[in-house]
Amino acid sequence: MQPVPEGTFVLDEARAWSLLRALSRTVRARRRPLGRVGLSLDASGGLREVAPEAGWVVLDAERREVAFRGHPSFEVAELFDLYLPICLGGARACFTFAHLGQSLDGQIATASGASRYVTGPENLRHMHRLRALSDAVLVGASTVERDDPQLTTRLVPGDNALRVVVDPRLRLSPNHRVFQDGAAPTLVVCAASAARGARRLGEAEIVPIEDANGELSPRAIVGALESRGVAWVFVEGGGITVSRFLAARALDRVQVTIGSVFVGSGRAGIVLPAIDDLGQALRPKTRRFLLGDDVLFDCELRPEA
Repeated sequence: MQPVPEGTFVLDEARAWSLLRALSRTVRARRRPLGRVGLSLDASGGLREVAPEAGWVVLDAERREVAFRGHPSFEVAELFDLYLPICLGGARACFTFAHLGQSLDGQIATASGASRYVTGPENLRHMHRLRALSDAVLVGASTVERDDPQLTTRLVPGDNALRVVVDPRLRLSPNHRVFQDGAAPTLVVCAASAARGARRLGEAEIVPIEDANGELSPRAIVGALESRGVAWVFVEGGGITVSRFLAARALDRVQVTIGSVFVGSGRAGIVLPAIDDLGQALRPKTRRFLLGDDVLFDCELRPEA
């Protein structure tokens, strides 16, 4: 990307998204910018740290804020507001975050499993952007079985992340697209007892880990990915998988997008163990964003919680 002369510079949405992706790649590679620094892109699309007055934006790494040259559009300012915390990560070495889309009455799908259009196209694009800012995108076996997702960034500019399917009993067929299309490297995490020496499921590599009473610990899953150099894990679904990661306190952030629809009795979104008193409830620091007709709640979770 060629430098833009000072007098004609405009930070449009395309440049802003390219800058966020470059910042994400840099931070995930453990080269986090420090202090107050200007950020722009070099000719190859890599992040360039410059004097604050020469940057497309000025990042205050300590305060986790950006200032803009001139007056950005609402769309550009919103882009940085929403995605900067994802790009910068959290206190833990392996930053793990989740997203779930659900209806006004808390359902992610009908009783028969139909989930398309619970949330709108803006939220779908948002999910693809989250994939582009991640090292790995993780889903449970039921999501693959029901939706046969591709888990790629086809709706936005950005590289495909490593695809991770959690299938404790190794019950899935190798015919699903994530195991056959070769669009991105793919892992299947299963219980060691279920692997029985198997190494691959279709084109995906099988990663056996020890289970506890037939279940895989979310923290053990994250540890197995971290040992492979994965620094940013996006837990995309479904409801059972996100709920287990949240209950295990294995998430740094969780986002819930509420679609403007009532589904009725169906498949619930986040389901956590019962508590006796509201003093025991998780109360994250929360921000709200509009995605078309949907409302996204971005929740920052304390690592020690």
